[in-house]
Amino acid sequence: MRRAGVILLVLAFALMCGHRGPAKPADGPEIHWRDSLNGYLSNDMSVLPAMDAVVDSFMNFWSLRGVSMAVMRKDSLLYARGYGMADASTPMTPGTTLRLASVSKLLTAVGIMRLQEEGKVYMDTPVFGPYGVLNRYDAYIKDANYYLITVEHLLRHQAGFTSRGGDPVFSPYASLDALLRKQLGRTLAYEPGTSQEYSNLGFLLLSLIIEEVSGQPYEQFMQEEVFSPALCRGFSLAGNYLADRHPGETRYYMHADAPLTVSFDGRYAAVEKCYGGNNVRGSMGAGGWTGSAAELCRLVACIDGFGPVEDILWPFSVRQMTTYYDPDTFSLGWNDTKPTGEWTRSGSFSGTQALVKTFPDGECWVFIANTSTWRGSRFAHNIAALFENLRGRFSAQLPVRDLFRE
Repeated sequence: MRRAGVILLVLAFALMCGHRGPAKPADGPEIHWRDSLNGYLSNDMSVLPAMDAVVDSFMNFWSLRGVSMAVMRKDSLLYARGYGMADASTPMTPGTTLRLASVSKLLTAVGIMRLQEEGKVYMDTPVFGPYGVLNRYDAYIKDANYYLITVEHLLRHQAGFTSRGGDPVFSPYASLDALLRKQLGRTLAYEPGTSQEYSNLGFLLLSLIIEEVSGQPYEQFMQEEVFSPALCRGFSLAGNYLADRHPGETRYYMHADAPLTVSFDGRYAAVEKCYGGNNVRGSMGAGGWTGSAAELCRLVACIDGFGPVEDILWPFSVRQMTTYYDPDTFSLGWNDTKPTGEWTRSGSFSGTQALVKTFPDGECWVFIANTSTWRGSRFAHNIAALFENLRGRFSAQLPVRDLFRE
C-alpha cells in the first residue's frame, strides 16, 4: 500500500516537472480547441457509407433505436456520428447526450485523482474510523472491518461490499442516509483488500468523499475541476424520469418484452425500468452521468498521457489509473488496462449500453446506445467485437483530421 508521505514526495516532484492548462506544442503556437463540441458537430461531417452500413446492420440486429459513436486517434477526433433516432422525431447526432451508466466511474476516478494531486486525499486514506473521510457515518457501522477500507479499496472494488441479494444503490430506499444506515449495518462479505467484487456502492461513497474533501457538491466539483479544464461542456447528472430529460438528451428504450416495474421511490406501481425503475441521479459517480461520445473521447484525450491534447492529470496519476497488475485486479476507474495500451470502460443500465475502448495504436472508440438489450452488461462484448470488425475494415479509411480543433 502506498503511504501518504511517499505520494506527497512523488506529487511534489510531478508538480515541479509538469503543469496543466490549455494545450500547446512545446515548440509551436498555442492550439485553439473547440469548447462547444456538442453544438458544433453534425452528422454530415462524418460519413463513411460502408462503415455506417455495418453499424446500421448491428443496430438492426440488436433492435437499437439510436447510437452515438466517436473515433479518436492519438488525441485527434476523426469521426463522430449519430445513428438512428434520439426519440420518435429527432435523429441521433454527435452532440446528443446519453446516460453513461458505469462509464461514470471513470469520470469519478478522475475526480479522485485531481483531489490527490491537491493533497486532499490519497489512495491509503481511510474511509471510516477516527481519521476517516466519512467518519460521520461511523455510528451505523457494526463490523469493525469497515475501518480497514481505504480510498483505493473503493476504486478497485475491494472494499468488501457485495451485490448478492440486490445492488444496494439500485434498491428502493427513502434517502441516502437511510441507504447508508442499512448497508453499513451489514457485515462485509470479505476483509477489505483480500478479494474483489464489483460494487456501485463503493463509487457512491467515492462521490461523497469528493464532496467531503472538496467542500463542494459532487456535480459542481466535477464540472469545475474535471470537465471545465478538459473543455467538456455537455456532461450533467441524469434525471430519473422522462420529464427530467435534459435539452439535447436522447430518450431511452427498453428491449422487447422487458417487464414494467415499481418505481424506485414508490410513486408509481408500474414504470419502464429506464424511467423510474432506478434512482439514476442518486447513484452519482457510480452511474449517474450523461454525455456525448465525442466529449468522452475528449476527456480520454485529457487523461491518456499523450498529446497534443494536454492532460488534466499529472503523469503520475495517469500511470496510477492505467497500471496493469493482474487479470483479477480492477484498474482505477477503468474496468481493465492491459500493459499493451488497451484500456476498457463499459457501462450497462436500463435503456443504456456504453463502451469506451482505447487500443495500442492510439485509437479510442466510444459507442453509446439508447436502448437496452437482453444481454445486459454482457453486451459490452458484442460492442467490442463490433469495434474489432470496424477497425480491421475501416481504420485506414477514416479521415485524417481533428474535429477537436478550430
